[in-house]
Amino acid sequence: MPRSPEKGPSQRQLRVGEQIRHIMSETLARGHFNDEILMDMAGMITVTEVRATPDLRQATAYVMSLGGKDIDKVLPALNNNAAIFQKDINTKSNLKFTPRVRFQEDVSFEKAQKLDELLSTIKYSDQDTAEE
Repeated sequence: MPRSPEKGPSQRQLRVGEQIRHIMSETLARGHFNDEILMDMAGMITVTEVRATPDLRQATAYVMSLGGKDIDKVLPALNNNAAIFQKDINTKSNLKFTPRVRFQEDVSFEKAQKLDELLSTIKYSDQDTAEE
């Protein structure tokens, strides 16, 4: 039975996404890459979330670098080396199919910070009376 898009990801999608995130983090921590950018920056890259499609054939990994530094160089390097991550996912997971992985910048922290800044500028009517 297909899931409607309003319900969000299934428990299985969430579980597989988290499993893939752990495997990718381990791969980054090992740092065995041929790409010079990844060799230098692997320790400063965080995989914040992995979202798998309902059929588990594709996965999008959301990443950020420490301080947002050089993300424009890191993303192409990660996508060019996706086969290394897929190989590790294949050997370390119990999935029937290895998902095709692509990397995207995680902008959720920036959005949360902007929202927090907006909320901090709101003045409530009860604040005026408390200050007087």
